[in-house]
Amino acid sequence: MSKQQIIRGTLILTAATFLSKFLGLAYTFPFEAIIGDEGGGELFSYAYDPYTILLSISTMGVPLAVSKFVAKYNALGDYETGRRLYRSGLTLMAATGVVSFLALYSLAPFMAPKIITLESKHSVEDVVYVIRMVSTALIIVPVMSLIRGFFQGYESMGPTAVSQVIEQIVRIIFLLGGAYVILNVLEGTVTQAVGFAVFSAFIGALAGLAILIWYWMKRKSKLDQLLLKNTYQAKLSYKQMYKELLTYAGPFVFVGIANPLFKTIDMFTFNNAMASIGKGAISGELFGLYNFWLHKLILIPVAFATAMALTLIPTITASFTEQKNAIMKQQISQALQIIMFLVTPAAIGMAVVSYPAYGFLYGVEDIQLGGSVLRFYAPAALLFALFIVSTSVMQGVNQQRYAVISLLIGLFFKLILNVPLIKLFEVYGAISATMIGYLFAIGFNLWIIAKHTEVRYNILMRRSLFIIILTLLMVIFTALTQYILQLFIAPEDGRIQSGFVLAVSMLVGVIVYGGLSYRFNLAGSLLGQRFAFLKKTKKNID
Repeated sequence: MSKQQIIRGTLILTAATFLSKFLGLAYTFPFEAIIGDEGGGELFSYAYDPYTILLSISTMGVPLAVSKFVAKYNALGDYETGRRLYRSGLTLMAATGVVSFLALYSLAPFMAPKIITLESKHSVEDVVYVIRMVSTALIIVPVMSLIRGFFQGYESMGPTAVSQVIEQIVRIIFLLGGAYVILNVLEGTVTQAVGFAVFSAFIGALAGLAILIWYWMKRKSKLDQLLLKNTYQAKLSYKQMYKELLTYAGPFVFVGIANPLFKTIDMFTFNNAMASIGKGAISGELFGLYNFWLHKLILIPVAFATAMALTLIPTITASFTEQKNAIMKQQISQALQIIMFLVTPAAIGMAVVSYPAYGFLYGVEDIQLGGSVLRFYAPAALLFALFIVSTSVMQGVNQQRYAVISLLIGLFFKLILNVPLIKLFEVYGAISATMIGYLFAIGFNLWIIAKHTEVRYNILMRRSLFIIILTLLMVIFTALTQYILQLFIAPEDGRIQSGFVLAVSMLVGVIVYGGLSYRFNLAGSLLGQRFAFLKKTKKNID
């Protein structure tokens, strides 16, 4: 693959991923307005967390693994082996999807009683219903992931990008339309509305699969012509093919399910822990608030910054393979610095403007509670981003097996600390346990990277300290702006007031942080040649 193709493919997938993530957040605002304050977010989260885990397991990192497998044998001139994997893989993935669907559908009655308490707004039957509704998507998604990986192996990123965006758009239209019709036209229940909302995952997957089938039919003749150019045949048995595929796919499963596993621990422990301290009546509302509504918001800076930083991972892999150690160390340090540069101000800034942000996005009825929880939760965005990128770096330097250990370390601390901290600090305890778990996992990742690449974190630490100083200056100006505005405009008075305070405060924060970053050459130095216009000629922080 040429450098231009790598850049083009990366930009296509980055844009598609970011757009999908943005749409995945944007729909929550009208959805919350449609279902109201009846525990819909809580019920939605009960369905989606176990679904996400089974989805990650059933697809098993297939897109990436298949793309690596197909690209490898295509480069050897063996197009037939990749096609054999594709043909047999479709059958295997279809079977995997059906098994995953049956597993989640059958386990729903056993999971539901362990999730809710007697004080919950929802019954066991409600939880079983929504879990079973979302389980249907598992029938389709594994097949879709295989086709995406096959196209990517041919250096074709368009099918994946287009199918992702169409899948998300169709899902959201069905989700919002179905919930509105059920509640306002058919006068149904919130449970029925949420059930059809999670069923939208199946409808969206159908649309995404239809796009991929269209691409396959359009390109099949050209792909068949490549088979005639076969110059080499590996003659792998199916056992050998899938053994090799699993070595690619395995570690990526654990990275993909990290966040859902942390959330699932909360799902099975939060309500019961809250009930044990006499707070069972409000546990469902708090769970839905931070595990669904606010979690979507937290992922905005994570999605954007991670997408930008991950463009460096292919070059890290290439440098490692070619044993260009000095260049590789520089690339690793730069990847981590970019995350610090982009996510630190975004996460801390979100904490500063948490009250007007919550009031504008979700309404002012619960602005005090929502703003407080968001302020505490926002810094976790930096930890999520650092975990993803540090794990990706480990994969780039062929140390992906440690991703499993890293995840287990994080989950261990989350598991042992969650209930005690919830009993002490309620929802803030659950968030604290998550952040502590991620901190230990990230620390392990950075240690493994340093051990196997001999990279030093001196420059990273210096620049991180400088980034923190700039962020603190941004916080001061942003908080001061917010304080002055609130002397005249109260965010609690309505969405418009909250939106105005939010917009002005964010603008000041962006100007201060961006201006200081430009003044000291931080932005231009980190973001490279594409952002050369951000470089100054005199000042330099190093």
